[in-house]
Amino acid sequence: AQDTARTAASQIVQVEPKGPPQALIVIDDAMVQGAKTVLGGTVKNTSEQKLGPLTIELELRRRKDAAAETKLIALTPAEIAPQEASRYSVELKTQEYSSARVVALRVQGLAQPLVYSTSQGRQRPADRPESKTITVGKRPTKADAFLNSADNPARIP
Repeated sequence: AQDTARTAASQIVQVEPKGPPQALIVIDDAMVQGAKTVLGGTVKNTSEQKLGPLTIELELRRRKDAAAETKLIALTPAEIAPQEASRYSVELKTQEYSSARVVALRVQGLAQPLVYSTSQGRQRPADRPESKTITVGKRPTKADAFLNSADNPARIP
């Protein structure tokens, strides 16, 4: 069993791209808008050559079974000149996915992903608590009335 596990592990070889980063991916915080979550950010070309058409590969984790799912997101515009930036954005149902992470930056038609670096983008605005005004009215009192009167008789033990 151990030999089988070793041979299976040796067959799974992930090829990591090597070299200087050709792009900077700025990842914005997820924005929740009702039942949808918007994931987005920018990609800046840090190389000296034109890149494109580019897509970002995201790994999404489902809530119900924690299975991983990959999704390709096209950039707008898809081709980026040197020192230029492009945006990406995708809307997902909040109840379906629990997390997302960037896995690769791919050029259409090439099997090998590009080398990239990441950084933190725009922060999610602070959630504002719903302002609710509560008015507490005065309780009607019978200051002049006795607890035990002719109109309201009560037995005293």
